[in-house]
Amino acid sequence: MKCPFCDKLEDKVIDSRTAREGEVIRRRRECLGCKRRFTTYERIEENLPMVVKKDNRREPFDRAKILAGLKKACEKRPVSIGALGAATDRIEKRIQDLGETEVPSRTVGEEVMRALQELDPVAYVRFASVYREFKDIDQFMDTIRALTHESGRS
Repeated sequence: MKCPFCDKLEDKVIDSRTAREGEVIRRRRECLGCKRRFTTYERIEENLPMVVKKDNRREPFDRAKILAGLKKACEKRPVSIGALGAATDRIEKRIQDLGETEVPSRTVGEEVMRALQELDPVAYVRFASVYREFKDIDQFMDTIRALTHESGRS
């Protein structure tokens, strides 16, 4: 494993443990060159589907893109990075559980919206306004009304 600090390829594993309900192995490593420590994660490489975009382009499912979208929606909101990582795990698992070789980007977007609705209502509305391409304030207000109605705060 290449050291993120000095780029040397030699290190030793200090500690290994399972994480995320046994689906990931977390390893603490020490670089034999600079002696600094860093953490790596090991997971099974899964066959994730290709995502079919609106214009019919195809690209591989990208977990980092999901996490980045969640982070952007939750910016300056009281949502921990751990909660975002767990939401990303759930989204990835749901997409994988579909068992398809291709999924529409719409399916991925709806899974992100579902996760945000559970995490933070403000983040959900932020994401929805961009994802659903709101054209006016009425669409924005309709989404807020639906959200407050679902949570029993009407």
